[in-house]
Amino acid sequence: MQQKDRLYQTLDQIDSQGYKSYKKLQKNWYDFKDFKLGIPYVQGDPYARPSSIFIRLSADKAGFKNWYYKNNTRIKAVEDYLSRKISSNISKFLEGHRGSGKSGLITIASPGQEVIKRTSLEFTPHQIEARIKVGLPARGRTVMGYQAQDMFFQEIPKIVKNSLYFKNIEEEHLRNHVETVEEQTILRKKLRDKNLVSFIANGSILPRKSGISDRPMNTREAVPFSSPCEEEVEFELPYSGKISGLGIRKGITLIVGGGYHGKSTLLEAVARGVYDHIPGDGREYVVTRKDAVKIRAEDGRRIEKVNISPFINNLPGAEKTREFSSENASGSTSQAANIIEALELGTGLLLIDEDTSATNLMIRDARMQQLVSKDKEPITPFIDQVEKLYKNKEISTLLVVGGAGDYFDVADRVIMMDEYRPRSATNQAQEIARNLPSQRQQEEGRQFSSLSGRIPDPDSFNPRKGRKIKVRPRGRETIQFGRENIDLSSLEQLLDQGQTKAIGDILVYALKNDIIDGKRSLSEILTEIYNRLENEGLKTISPFQPDGDYVLPRPQETGAAINRLRSLKIK
Repeated sequence: MQQKDRLYQTLDQIDSQGYKSYKKLQKNWYDFKDFKLGIPYVQGDPYARPSSIFIRLSADKAGFKNWYYKNNTRIKAVEDYLSRKISSNISKFLEGHRGSGKSGLITIASPGQEVIKRTSLEFTPHQIEARIKVGLPARGRTVMGYQAQDMFFQEIPKIVKNSLYFKNIEEEHLRNHVETVEEQTILRKKLRDKNLVSFIANGSILPRKSGISDRPMNTREAVPFSSPCEEEVEFELPYSGKISGLGIRKGITLIVGGGYHGKSTLLEAVARGVYDHIPGDGREYVVTRKDAVKIRAEDGRRIEKVNISPFINNLPGAEKTREFSSENASGSTSQAANIIEALELGTGLLLIDEDTSATNLMIRDARMQQLVSKDKEPITPFIDQVEKLYKNKEISTLLVVGGAGDYFDVADRVIMMDEYRPRSATNQAQEIARNLPSQRQQEEGRQFSSLSGRIPDPDSFNPRKGRKIKVRPRGRETIQFGRENIDLSSLEQLLDQGQTKAIGDILVYALKNDIIDGKRSLSEILTEIYNRLENEGLKTISPFQPDGDYVLPRPQETGAAINRLRSLKIK
């Protein structure tokens, strides 16, 4: 550990030298008295990935009350709050761009509307460690040492002082943030007690500001959510007291209504309810069971030995559907595979929107059944299998339907959206079904009991490009994995590029540690990975030093990434 004066002197000495002279700072720690500053990685030039800077502060100096350390949920919420505080204070105290490339940049992986476990900040009873990125300043490729001194000795200390010391934080805001997150965790656990898969609190603001913004719509424009009295449930929470809203029960639930009346908005809120949300998001008390999976058709995806026979059988050419493979799947086969893969990973709730589904997988009406006989149609539509999923496998379905009224015959309940206001339409839908029979014949498909765990072949995973491991995110929707790209664009519950980055390095970690060993099924692989992440922390997957850019993905998205690896082979 060196004194901070040594850092000041080094920056003085290397001023106007070549950019590589910044490397003298790498792997050093400096004592700033109130906190310690480490520099584990220094960028090679001002246009490269910014340098990594760690700020370490003892818990005694930080001064947080013991209440904030009581459980993992509170710790996660504090980490999230402090990351946001650092981001806000960077904007407040940073002078801004200095010189070439990324010179003068200071950033921290900034959270969105959700509160998800991250590596940008670690909050423990012993210390706080913030992991930020700094663009060391240069003119061209010439060191600007004096500007670097301003960053290290003026701006960063102000950011630390106003972000990480309890005495300088508005406790009311912090406490509200933590309590809100904790109540969502409690509420999600209570769903099972009332036989629910999701809950939407009265007063929630579900519409978003715009198609490119996840922030809530202005409350003067948005319609606050209000539950139909027939479907209303109530919970008692430790800080908010009694809270009521729509309880979506296990079974088959339809969301119906005219176009632009809020059907997909409700489904989107339920899909995002697998995550906790920040105060003021409008969806703080919209919670969904953690394993819910949004399903859609995905034309062109690769499928490797998936048993889609409950939905598709007797294909022309005697193609096998118990171990179905395709390099370029159709809408129906891709959606069938997506459902089966979700079941393999243990989901208890399927979320489906008619708009993004393959029509021929979802429904075959009476007229089409008359024209195309069953012996000529290999597809058993979802409408004929959805009841089996619930009765035999306890898999619930929440389905947005705008045009297929035949689903009234199989629905346990129907919720109609009318100008963003829900009302119960179950009785009306059942009466319509009695008075206007669909006349379609139920088609028998294979049972789901034959599903088996698929075992990935480790030799089909190659993260190398040449001699080097080359795994990195390309935005939120793509992972470069060696010489190929994994397309994640259809995973609507994958929210952050940090999750994409984490998935790539989780796969490398699993290979290096023989978790993908040719013996474990995909489900067993994910169980082992996530047990280790729980015990060792998300930072354990970093190939170098703890990386501050990771965001924890769900096992469902990590498994989906493996299934979309185009080189994947199943043993």
